[in-house]
Amino acid sequence: MFIFKLRPAVLALLSAVLLWAGWPVHPSPLPLLLFVGWVPYLLMEYQLTKRGVRKRTVFGYTYLTLLLWNAFTTWWVSYSTVGGGIAAVVLNALLMCLPLMAFRQTKKRLGIRLGYLSLPVYWIAFEQLHLHWDLTWPWLTLGNGFASVPQWVQWYEYTGFLGGSLWVWVVNLALLRLLLVFELKVKSEELQSEAAQSFLSTFNIKLSTPVLMVALPIALSYAIGTLYQEKGPATEVVVVQPNIDPFEEKFSGTARFIPYDEQLSRLLSRTEQYLTPQTRLVLWPETALEEAFWENTIETQPKIQRIRQWLAQHPGVALLTGMTSVAGYPNKAMASPTARYRDDLGYYDVFNTGAYFASATAPIEFYHKSRLVPGVEKIPPLLTSLISHIDLGGTVGSYGSQDQRAVYSAPPALPTLRLAPIICYESVYGDFVAAYARNGATLLGIITNDGWWSDSPGYRQHLAYGALRAIETRRDIARSANTGISGFIDQKGTISHRTGWWVGAASRAIVHLNDELTFYARFGDLIGPVTQALAVLFLLAAFWVSRPKPIKARMADKEL
Repeated sequence: MFIFKLRPAVLALLSAVLLWAGWPVHPSPLPLLLFVGWVPYLLMEYQLTKRGVRKRTVFGYTYLTLLLWNAFTTWWVSYSTVGGGIAAVVLNALLMCLPLMAFRQTKKRLGIRLGYLSLPVYWIAFEQLHLHWDLTWPWLTLGNGFASVPQWVQWYEYTGFLGGSLWVWVVNLALLRLLLVFELKVKSEELQSEAAQSFLSTFNIKLSTPVLMVALPIALSYAIGTLYQEKGPATEVVVVQPNIDPFEEKFSGTARFIPYDEQLSRLLSRTEQYLTPQTRLVLWPETALEEAFWENTIETQPKIQRIRQWLAQHPGVALLTGMTSVAGYPNKAMASPTARYRDDLGYYDVFNTGAYFASATAPIEFYHKSRLVPGVEKIPPLLTSLISHIDLGGTVGSYGSQDQRAVYSAPPALPTLRLAPIICYESVYGDFVAAYARNGATLLGIITNDGWWSDSPGYRQHLAYGALRAIETRRDIARSANTGISGFIDQKGTISHRTGWWVGAASRAIVHLNDELTFYARFGDLIGPVTQALAVLFLLAAFWVSRPKPIKARMADKEL
């Protein structure tokens, strides 16, 4: 078979290309490539191990595979900042090497069977870690790869997106074993005889196993999707896309800055165009109100008073808007770990905030974005302390955040509407979003600004990931983007009423307010913690073995 004759660098490139080609936003049936995407890499690792090459050589080809996959799939981060984009690709690929190197050590010490069994365990344990630590960047979690084909993964309401990661690895490993058995038999004397035809017939039958591993979950998903019906009372929602260029127009000091009063006027005007007497909720995007508002004096601000006057003209309408807000602390002892200090202000935090007006007179409810973008909105504490005494020409430190998944109060006109505020990057996190459903949310509201990534796969991938969150929680999603794509996602992950790219627009749709909990929303990620526990056991077993078991060709052949 020709694939066994390819050079290691070619196999590394082939794996990277297959994983990229199967990733959103490439359409069906290309996501099927995820089920074979790891096979070239695994063949390369197997062959290099049989040849007894040095560890650093295997590591080099492993890193090459992951570096290319990251670069092909997330190169668009460089539109926001070139340095940040390069760092995201280079460092994330390096981190992804950890589970693959742990797998190699386990295979070396515990044997090939336990080694391959440990591979999906290590990988998913790493994905779980990547969801929760300071350097979090779960964009390439394998289960996200099916975001373009939500009809294939309706069972995410039970497993969450880590179930998709497990699915990908199980099929890839099944194909790898089949290919290795084929290679060994072809080289044996057995296939120089009349038994060749019999073996090929058996091989074709065995090939049905990985095929069924792909087909049966997809068939199950279609069955679930066909039977599922939207749940909850219906209401009308409007999402607004002001389309203000974040590089040139949005912020003070940019080349074509639009005054903040004019930005607010545009939001109000466009909202008016789409509002009807039946509208009960309006969403404006992340940092729609960009000026830093002190939360304790926010009601005195003219822009807030304008919004309240507008809401008074439209009784029964609630509003969620993004803003930048500031909250102070009386002293250092009460300040948060992310608090900043100025002589004239004291200790204070800056937040990427969702502000909710349940009515014209109800107090504003604040939600502070909690999953912050590493290096942009959140700097690890050690790095903060190292650079705190260096003048970088701007602020130093992280944005503030909050621990609780706050669900906004129901507006008086619609007691079944309990809105979950999800700001930009947060929509990539499955269990994080599911916590809103556990806390009583009946509708998910995503507010974002995807214009930083220009016209690239980035904003389309971000939109597609929302479909997975809708399935996991069986909650409708209303999505407002400053620039990007605004629209709606139903409880089966179907995207509708989407706006165009880089146009000022708005959308209006009927959503359903579901209060039932899916298995995943009720219990959260189970696969991730289980794999982390198993990963610890594998590591302990591997490193407590008194001497490594070298994987000779004959041993590997025998165990396969």
